[in-house]
Amino acid sequence: MVRDSASSEDSPSLQAVLDALDDADCRAILRETAEPMTATELIDTCDIPKSTLYRKLELLSDASLVHEQDTINPGGGRTTKYERDFDDVTISMDEDDDFSVTVERPPRNADERLADIWSKMGDEL
Repeated sequence: MVRDSASSEDSPSLQAVLDALDDADCRAILRETAEPMTATELIDTCDIPKSTLYRKLELLSDASLVHEQDTINPGGGRTTKYERDFDDVTISMDEDDDFSVTVERPPRNADERLADIWSKMGDEL
């Protein structure tokens, strides 16, 4: 799932973030995705079975903690890479004793935002 830092989709539910961060495999994926990695690279690096990896990536995507980047290969097809999509996650409690989550994201330049838009359009086709 592609997200723009100015998008309303950047406000994941508290439960989605807690579920993702409570999972050891998700934490391993987040440690490895400081730089973009393919699913195959993550399977090898994190020692996670393929079917499990995609479930964990879905958890991380639902929590808005991972960003997908699609690139079109010159010979056809596309390659998807996954990258950690936050600088900081803060969980706080307000004066009414309600919890909330804030996800701070790195700034995106114009090229990255345009690539996000094209990737999202491709997903909708």
